[in-house]
This record gives sequence, structure tokens and C-alpha cells, in this order.
Amino acid sequence: MTSPRISSLRAAEAMVQRSGWWAVLVGGLAGGALDLLFAISFAAYNGISASRLLQTVASGLLGEGAYTGGGLSAALGLLLHFAIALGFASIFVLVSSAFPLLVRRPFLWGGLYGVIVFFFMRLIVLPLSAFPHPVSFRPLAATLDLSSHIFLLGIPIALAGRAAFGGR
Repeated sequence: MTSPRISSLRAAEAMVQRSGWWAVLVGGLAGGALDLLFAISFAAYNGISASRLLQTVASGLLGEGAYTGGGLSAALGLLLHFAIALGFASIFVLVSSAFPLLVRRPFLWGGLYGVIVFFFMRLIVLPLSAFPHPVSFRPLAATLDLSSHIFLLGIPIALAGRAAFGGR
């Protein structure tokens, strides 16, 4: 027979685990959706369709062939985009469970995390992938993309972490 105190501890432990998963899902999906909405809007402003943008995401895996894959490669790009966002949310939630300070100041640490994600994607992921274009840092596009990673990806992930962990 377990004591009520042990049962309470187990329930609290299970709640923390669910909270971590909740933070990953909410932060990753919200951040991924906001970042994608920005990317689609910026692409449309530049005369690029949402389908073409998503094929560009898929080109990291498929290379130039992504652009001849039609809707299937666009769907793959959508799946990859959200998988990456959920992956980055998982990393932040895992690290913040060890360093609670990260969720106590979500605007500061989430914003910094967005900067880290931006440079990690541009300097490591894209060059090592099958992405068929040179990675560039054109001032307007890079500034807007960096801002998107800060405000639309990093901060929502950190806010979800704060909501899950109660800012402790």
C-alpha cells in the first residue's frame, strides 16, 4: 500500500511530464505556424507561391527534385517545417527543465533562442542538407527572417514552456 504522499508525488511527476509534452506541442506548433505564416506572406510579397515555398523547405531533403514533385513535395515541406519546429521546441523544453531560469524570462531567453535557431539553420543545417541554393544574408530578408525566428518561433516556444512549468 502506497502512502498518500507518494501518490501525490507520482501524480505531480506525471503532471510535469505531461506539461513538458504540452509545452513541446503547443510551443512547436504555435511557433511553427507563426513562422510559416510569416514565410508564406513574405514569399507572396515576392511573387512566390506557398506551394513553391514549401517545396523549398522540402529541397533540404530532396534537393532540386523538390521543385518537380508538385503537391507531394510541398506536403513534405510542410511536414518537415513542423517537425523541425517541434524538434527545436523539444530542445528548449528539455534544456529549460534543467535550467528553469529560461522559462522565468521567456522574452529574453526565447528571443535569444530564436537567434540561435536562425544561425543554426543558416550556418549548419542548410549547408549540410541537399538545399540547392547558396545560403545568403541579404539584409532585408535576413533581418526579417531573424525577427521571425525571435518573435514568432523562439518566444512562443519559451512562453509555452513558462505556461507548462509555471515559471518555476
